[in-house]
Amino acid sequence: MITFKETGLNQDILKALDELGFENPTPIQEKTIPHLLSEEQDLIGFAQTGTGKTAAFGLPVIQKIDTDSKKTQAIILSPTRELCVQIAKDLDNYSKYTKGLSVAAVYGGASIDQQVRSLNKGAQIVVGTPGRTLDLIKRKKLKLSTVRFLILDEADEMLTMGFKDDLDAILEGTPDDKQTLLFSATMPKEIAAIAKKYMKDAIEISAGKKNIGAENVNHVYYMVNARDRYLALKRIADINPKIYGIVFCRTRRETKEVAEKLMADGYNADALHGDLSQAQRDYVMNRFRVKNLQLLVATDVAARGLDVTDLSHIINYNLPDDLEVYIHRSGRTGRAGKKGVCLTIIHSRETGKIKMIQKKVGKPFEHAPVPSGKEICGKQLYNLIDKIEKIEVDNSQIDQFLPEIYKKLEWLSREDLIKHFVSAWR
Repeated sequence: MITFKETGLNQDILKALDELGFENPTPIQEKTIPHLLSEEQDLIGFAQTGTGKTAAFGLPVIQKIDTDSKKTQAIILSPTRELCVQIAKDLDNYSKYTKGLSVAAVYGGASIDQQVRSLNKGAQIVVGTPGRTLDLIKRKKLKLSTVRFLILDEADEMLTMGFKDDLDAILEGTPDDKQTLLFSATMPKEIAAIAKKYMKDAIEISAGKKNIGAENVNHVYYMVNARDRYLALKRIADINPKIYGIVFCRTRRETKEVAEKLMADGYNADALHGDLSQAQRDYVMNRFRVKNLQLLVATDVAARGLDVTDLSHIINYNLPDDLEVYIHRSGRTGRAGKKGVCLTIIHSRETGKIKMIQKKVGKPFEHAPVPSGKEICGKQLYNLIDKIEKIEVDNSQIDQFLPEIYKKLEWLSREDLIKHFVSAWR
């Protein structure tokens, strides 16, 4: 394993990385950074979400930007507003000590006038969603003639979300001599077509096998009658009291219905779907990021760009129609070396589909029974005892009350006191 110092990055970038606590590059970074620093060849990078793609392309691009010029030299396209903002934030952190470098984020749902002002001040790197980027190009506020680097991040996601025409329009307007970098978790035929049309002799770099699931994720499925799907979901949540995950539904309507049922039944949950305003969406996502929510019920499109690294569970309330989507979903857990679980609720007619996904993921799936009431009761009781055992006691707050409490409970034996205590939990 090499260090960032061995990749060829300059001292300003290394200083920023050191402050961020970065020591060793991830596999995609180790393979990509030296190549981009020394070569002008187009590149296709295959890596699952959460493997460090932003630093893989961002660090060498920062180093190769001409900071004496205020003209736009790099455009990074991403599928969602959230991912766009995250990439721009990361680049700002990486370039903390790179004097004269400016990064602008452009995306829908925010003031275009403010974004135009950022471009007018001189942003060498522009991170944008395809729709807003194309809008600014058509308004002649974003000039393409000086672009040296074009990066398509999460390219397969952009196609899934219907941005093909926007991508074509943007790519056709960029200089022929630019360096194009395409990063994708999968290689559907539409991505292959873009690569063939707009890239020249592109080298392929992979941080693992294409189109497979993350190594740290265990896959489990429960088979139930369709009418019992919600009951199974509740029992899954009950047997995992520390759960922090996303429940994926197929439609907006189902997302709202499931989230409303969970909230009505006392679960710490909320919904994320396309009918929310941007302000509502930001509110829900921020609550989820800071773990004020345990379960986020979402459609695939609504969850794009939600960058959370420590999810414990992904739950497929319904199997997606596209098998690749399952891999994207499951790849949201088990990141940064942590273990994750991807759970799926199916009915008997979907066993064939499970076998197909299992073959594609390349890992065995466990068929588990829906947790029983007795199992759930035991798990939650033990979780309660763990919390009580580890709680920090503040004597200054309770000492004055203890004599009266001892007197009140002195008639109870140790065994009876414990029984009363755990019975009160119900």
